[in-house]
Amino acid sequence: MNLTSSIINKNFAWYIIKFVFSFCVLYFGTLAVIGLSAPEGKYYSGLIDHHLDYVTWLRLSLMYTTKAVLSIFGHHTYLFFPEILYFKNGGAISIGYDCLGYGISSFWISFVIANNGRWKKKMKWILSGLFILWSINILRLSLLLIAIQNKWVIPFFDHHTWFNIAAYILIFVLIYFYDKSSKTLQTKSGYPKSS
Repeated sequence: MNLTSSIINKNFAWYIIKFVFSFCVLYFGTLAVIGLSAPEGKYYSGLIDHHLDYVTWLRLSLMYTTKAVLSIFGHHTYLFFPEILYFKNGGAISIGYDCLGYGISSFWISFVIANNGRWKKKMKWILSGLFILWSINILRLSLLLIAIQNKWVIPFFDHHTWFNIAAYILIFVLIYFYDKSSKTLQTKSGYPKSS
């Protein structure tokens, strides 16, 4: 094994370690927050429930923004807490934990963290990617509620599968542009920036 392939193998191994560690912390950390913020749970934490429950904040942002988007287009909806968005005398959706997109968000954040680059650049990419994922989730929830109200049939797959397909396509597009921006930076500086 020559020196170049040894360095590449070490870099790749370090990348995988950073990616897997980040993903596990984010994904299972979110599951922990869900569990610890449930008042009926065995390990309930009032601190997490009242001050650190970002999962509920995410759900509420999805509910209120979907409601606002639908109202712009003349559809009046109502909220029934903690997770129901509905038309009066009509269709309704329940925005459960599996609708929040925390798995795909964890994947995106972990990808960016595992790559080389300055933290300022990483934060820009993380926030941009999260905003895009959040936006397509709003679009999905809006279209889903309209589809239910109008009794439209969703072709081929359920809405979760369609969201995952769209989200991963967008993630791969973001990965392409992230890598392209990193290669442009490497070309200008001659070397990759370290994290």
